[in-house]
Amino acid sequence: MSFPATTPPLARALAERNYVNPTPVQLAVLAEDAEGRDLLVSAQTGSGKTVAYGLAMAANMLGEAERFGPAAAPLALIVAPTRELALQVQRELAWLYQHAGARVISCVGGMDPRREQRELEAGAHIVVGTPGRLCDHLRRGRLDISELKAVVLDEADEMLNLGFREDLEFILETTPETRRTLLFSATFPRGIVALAKQYQDDAFRIEVEGDEGGHADIEYRAIRIAPDDAEHAVVNLLRFYESPSAIVFCNTREAVRHLQAALLERGFSVVALSGELTQNERTMALQSLRDGRSRVCVATDVAARGIDLANLDLVIHAELPNDPEVMQHRSGRTGRAGRKGVSVLLVSPARRRRAEMLLKLAGIEAEWGAAPQAEEIRKLDQERMLQDSVLTEESTAEDLALAQALLAERSPEDIAAALVRLYRARLPSPEDILDPGEDRGRSRPDRAARERPSRGEERAPAPRTKGGKPSRHGMGEPSVWFRAAIGRRKNAEARWLLPMICRRGGIDKQDIGAIKISDTTTEFEIAARVADSFTANIRRPDKEDTIRIEPLAAAPSAAARPDKPPRRKADEGSYHPLDRDEPRDRADDKPRGKPPRDHQPKSFREPAFAKKKKHRDKSSPGGQAFRSSNPHAKAPGGKKPKAKRRG
Repeated sequence: MSFPATTPPLARALAERNYVNPTPVQLAVLAEDAEGRDLLVSAQTGSGKTVAYGLAMAANMLGEAERFGPAAAPLALIVAPTRELALQVQRELAWLYQHAGARVISCVGGMDPRREQRELEAGAHIVVGTPGRLCDHLRRGRLDISELKAVVLDEADEMLNLGFREDLEFILETTPETRRTLLFSATFPRGIVALAKQYQDDAFRIEVEGDEGGHADIEYRAIRIAPDDAEHAVVNLLRFYESPSAIVFCNTREAVRHLQAALLERGFSVVALSGELTQNERTMALQSLRDGRSRVCVATDVAARGIDLANLDLVIHAELPNDPEVMQHRSGRTGRAGRKGVSVLLVSPARRRRAEMLLKLAGIEAEWGAAPQAEEIRKLDQERMLQDSVLTEESTAEDLALAQALLAERSPEDIAAALVRLYRARLPSPEDILDPGEDRGRSRPDRAARERPSRGEERAPAPRTKGGKPSRHGMGEPSVWFRAAIGRRKNAEARWLLPMICRRGGIDKQDIGAIKISDTTTEFEIAARVADSFTANIRRPDKEDTIRIEPLAAAPSAAARPDKPPRRKADEGSYHPLDRDEPRDRADDKPRGKPPRDHQPKSFREPAFAKKKKHRDKSSPGGQAFRSSNPHAKAPGGKKPKAKRRG
């Protein structure tokens, strides 16, 4: 399949770039039904949409001519959500229209507006920019749009998400009514449909299936990790795949800074991209990735939009994205222009259900597995070393002479061992990672089958609380008891202890039995089948808290675990996470909020004399006067105070 008939200068540019087979979105916008009409196109990142609208608007700008005339007022305006995407679009259109004599300039935030003003005054055929900067030039009268033939909104859904709706409306209302409007969006949410109805004229709607344009060349993997192993898993994945370029996504700037520092410390060549960087810093970071000085980029979602790296083969989601669209935009950085790519999601046991939902909503089948282990990586290192160019390149006479000199001084084994050490010294060391196992993803029917008694087996009726609901202070399976060094005196409550235990131990809520909170400690029950991995996880230092957790030598005595929980006292309390959604601690089932006043630690109680008037003693060293509201009360010295005269 070849490109439809295009203007000769554009066809020449495509041939020079080896563009032979058009993508589905390129075929759709060049079809006869779409010719000359407003377009509403749904296409994923990496589907070739920049070239698609570049070809589609050529007829509007050039007409029958093959070259542009002198640059004056722009003929086309492209609006993109981020600086990186706008600059990428400028580069794409520059090579596409190079033989047509087009002048393509950019107007983006973070760049010198005076330089952009000079370029606009010199004239341009195509202007690419971000909404805020374009609006600024329009309001100041620097951008003349009276001759516009086409307007393109690239990734319009993302611009709406970033709050650019008013800017887009201002741009579209200012441009001539005769212009052609091409709107490209990954999805068609309500805001995009409303924008199209208001500012497009009988738009031709094109939807490209996700499998064809979104993730056809991307292999998705979901990696099980313990809650504190995300950083180690990133290290092992980077070492396992050894991609020429890789992007690791985090959700916050703080996480980007932390992960970049951790990877630099381990010896990776890494740069960071986040919203706090200046435009110059972002440009330098991207350039170091393009020329190979850096191999890894740690970035947030917004900062990484528009990044197009030729050798990007690996995307790692160190933190799960917020929705399926963000996941596809992240993953769309790889698997471009016919190259294969890998997108890896790191999933802790507590986040597995969310990861499965994201993949399901995106229509993606991911392969689940464990993170690469250190032994696997060392084996791969051995294979890669044997194929390294150092060993396969042809040796020069000088190389052979030095080799003979070395053999005269050292044995071949010593020289080979030295070569191995040199090779390993330039590689970051892999990490030992614990696999939390498959049992975290067990389905509810499996758990129900486990709790259901077999034929002929009778189970004692569950004890009842005062409210009449069954108590679950017994797990119904073998369990192990643990103790946490925090109690009610430090405001310990089950509502935050439960997620802390799950995070520290890498387990689910269903693996926890009873929780008993006393004054200074908290004892809780863990299913025996996960006790070993839980014990291994809690021994690791935690960045968020320093609460010591240790196994108990034996389970609490029967007196401490009655079948029917007693009325709560000041020094004991129990809770089971499956009793109900909201933690409760009383037999009358009242919701637990702030502990009752008589149950608060003494340090938090209000002194008994706090609300009484203070009395001062004349006989005290400070010589303060004694005062009382009782006129007949005696002072500490034994004298009766004088009564006040009336009248």
